[in-house]
Amino acid sequence: MDSLDLLKRTVGEVDKLIAGLSDDQLAVQTPCTDWKVSDLLGHITGGATMFAQSAEEAVGAEAGPAPSGDHRSAWSTASRRALAAFELPGVMDKTVKLPFGEMPAGVALNIAVFDVATHAVDLASCTGQTISDEGLLEAALGMGKQMIGPDFRQPGIFDAEQPCPDDAPVAQRLLAFAGRKV
Repeated sequence: MDSLDLLKRTVGEVDKLIAGLSDDQLAVQTPCTDWKVSDLLGHITGGATMFAQSAEEAVGAEAGPAPSGDHRSAWSTASRRALAAFELPGVMDKTVKLPFGEMPAGVALNIAVFDVATHAVDLASCTGQTISDEGLLEAALGMGKQMIGPDFRQPGIFDAEQPCPDDAPVAQRLLAFAGRKV
């Protein structure tokens, strides 16, 4: 599957989840042990901005707007910026710099898909919502299995993989792979 298409689909799923949030759900605990919903939204918004900046810098593009305002509008601004940055001509042929190292833009894009899709499942599970695009979740899980090895697992980032039956719904398998108790 095309990683840019997967990122677009991931953003679309998060958009639906955020639209389904009530203000009182911002204080709900997520499967990420130290984060409430508002923290998780801040994380994915900051991550989208970080990935956008790295792609923009790789091709010398002018930076997009910084997110501001409430969680909904900040996510919208940051995610649209990230999508636009990864669509810039030549970006996929470049190396990007992220806080955890330099890598081909395609690898960074796959990390973004896996990370945001995982957090989308976190968000859905703690707010009583579902993600309809199971193909996206299967692809994200496959990406994660290719990228996340024992050396990358550490508490608070990706804990040890948790037990989960092979025939469990893909959302549960994705969370278990990411170290969440399911």
